[in-house]
Amino acid sequence: MVKEPMRGVYPILVTPFDERSRVDEESLRKLVEFNIQAGVHGLGVALGSEVMRLSEPERVQVTRIVVDQARRRVPIVINSSATGTDLAIHYSIMAEENGADALMIMPPAGGGDEMREYFKLISEAVHIPIFIQDTSTAPVSGALARRIADETENVRYIKVESLPTTVKVADAAAACGDKVTIFGGAGGNYFIEEMRRGSVGTMPGCSQPEAFVKVWAQFWAGDLKGARETFDHWIMPVNRVSAQTAWAFYHVNKELLRQRGVIRMAVVRGPTTPLDEMTRRELQEIIDALYPR
Repeated sequence: MVKEPMRGVYPILVTPFDERSRVDEESLRKLVEFNIQAGVHGLGVALGSEVMRLSEPERVQVTRIVVDQARRRVPIVINSSATGTDLAIHYSIMAEENGADALMIMPPAGGGDEMREYFKLISEAVHIPIFIQDTSTAPVSGALARRIADETENVRYIKVESLPTTVKVADAAAACGDKVTIFGGAGGNYFIEEMRRGSVGTMPGCSQPEAFVKVWAQFWAGDLKGARETFDHWIMPVNRVSAQTAWAFYHVNKELLRQRGVIRMAVVRGPTTPLDEMTRRELQEIIDALYPR
């Protein structure tokens, strides 16, 4: 059973693929271990894992590998979102049966009543905590998150990613109080600012876990200057290049992990747009400066 409330750095794992676009189990196991050894507080499989491009057997495969390699050392959060309620329930039950400690669910776009029913029915079908995933395409206000939590047994968290994230975190904190625990996301771009406004964790990329853990530790120790210096030196350069195009996040994090010797290949499933030559050059400059070989 996961110890609650969950808090801290919960990187979203990429899904490593081989040259034939198959799940690379050896690389995925190394990635889990790389993050746990860096001191992360939990791990996630979600949009940053290309989960929407995994077949159902691959979802099971990835969940089982991550759960098995983690060996109960940290909680595992699995995204079980779907555009239909029945399919989301199916994915949620499947994730729980395969060892997930918690679920993260992005609601389909729609009104408040539809979202409330969606989460209510999913909550009734499982026995583990649920994160609401608030995004710009399916925003969930703090007031709505509180109402959903009041009406369900298992919705106890929200990952805030809709813009502007700092304002949305503050709104969620004011509306939800102790009822809903708040995490940030969106690559951890506003990690420090979000914690100052009520977030107790973040779900960033998984290529620099030690840097995020250091920022977390410095912030909660009261060393705000040190947290800012660590963030600006180690995290901000990578996040800036990751934000340049729609698919850059996937290519940047996988290439960084490849060059750090964690995964074998930086394959991103299509359709996708590769990094252009200038962005590749900028990324390589950052990697060479931060992780010289």
